[in-house]
Amino acid sequence: MKLFLKGDRCYTDKCAFERRSYPPGQHGQAQRREKYSDYKIQLREKQKVKRIYGILEKQFKIYYERAERMKGITGTNLLVLLERRLDNVIYRLGFASSRRQARQWIRHGHFLVNGEKVDIPSYQLDLGDVIEIRDKSKNIPQILEALQTIERRGVPEWLELDKHNLRGVMKALPSREFIDIAIQEQLIVEFYSK
Repeated sequence: MKLFLKGDRCYTDKCAFERRSYPPGQHGQAQRREKYSDYKIQLREKQKVKRIYGILEKQFKIYYERAERMKGITGTNLLVLLERRLDNVIYRLGFASSRRQARQWIRHGHFLVNGEKVDIPSYQLDLGDVIEIRDKSKNIPQILEALQTIERRGVPEWLELDKHNLRGVMKALPSREFIDIAIQEQLIVEFYSK
């Protein structure tokens, strides 16, 4: 499955998954009809979500435990918590071409949240938070290039982008219908419920 880890490249013909949709190695092209166990399916779904959001195992488990304590459906709560991360919101707004690049921009101190510098990629945003690029960082060519390619991805409905002022607002909390990634969060809940 295409995880869009390489940023804008995944939207072009140069995408490695489009060029070669079989696993690497000598036996990658061999057609195998393997029956996967329930555990393997659940584990792969968890690993997929970890890779998409760029989170390590310990941090992912903390997010799951937090989602479990919240009211509502645990799987949906987990995805909402992951979508509210600062690095993900910056990627969704189009200030970075990938979540990994967004994490690096945040670590280098290029972004302000509600007028204050934040250099923690896992910072949880709340309703009405304003994300903007620092004045010193507004001329970085990679950020401007990423903003030009946002039309391909689109900005989610729960975010509002002001391209001219290089600022975004979280106008609503993300809900499951706005998360367009093909994730079966119920498998993750089943995995941790064992």
